[in-house]
Amino acid sequence: MTMLERVTTRPGGRRPGATRTRVDILAAAQRSFAEHGYVLTTIRGVARAAGVDPALVLQFFGSKDGLFDAALRDDPPVRALVTLAGEGDPSDLGPRLAARYLELWEDPHTGPRMLAVVRAATAAPSASAMVTAFMTDEVMLPLARAIGADQAELRAALTGAYLFGVASARYVLGVAPLAALDREAAVTYVAPVVQHHLTGDLTPP
Repeated sequence: MTMLERVTTRPGGRRPGATRTRVDILAAAQRSFAEHGYVLTTIRGVARAAGVDPALVLQFFGSKDGLFDAALRDDPPVRALVTLAGEGDPSDLGPRLAARYLELWEDPHTGPRMLAVVRAATAAPSASAMVTAFMTDEVMLPLARAIGADQAELRAALTGAYLFGVASARYVLGVAPLAALDREAAVTYVAPVVQHHLTGDLTPP
């Protein structure tokens, strides 16, 4: 009998198959990364929270880095930002993107996952690389391409870096007075820069 069969059929802990087990592990991992950060999250801790053997976590995800990458890409809140390109004119995408991004940070359901991503990116080089690749490839680059902008890769990198920096200063480091601004006020300052990165002239001065 395989490890998966032992876990999915054990008495008192029946699971409807590998898909459900994987979902449970990802949910436990997302909670752990949000509550404890990347460094303090362990394979054993995630396995315990999911009610499975640590070997099964490794069977699904290979390593802690693999688990983090899967947890990052599993229905991430920021993926909703890509749809903004099709919901209005590119000329006002900056304000809409800034508003939605800060809203995700302040929502009690999505905020902890956003915080976990930023903390992970500053805690370990491997996690930082995964966060950067995800934000660029799956969020900012599709957004820049969707509006038909030239230099899409550069615009994506600039937009992502700026928003990441604002979030880190406002929600992680608590930099004053940025952290004290209400969300609407913060958007008024952030939006013009985002708009310029997305649609403005990028010719060096």
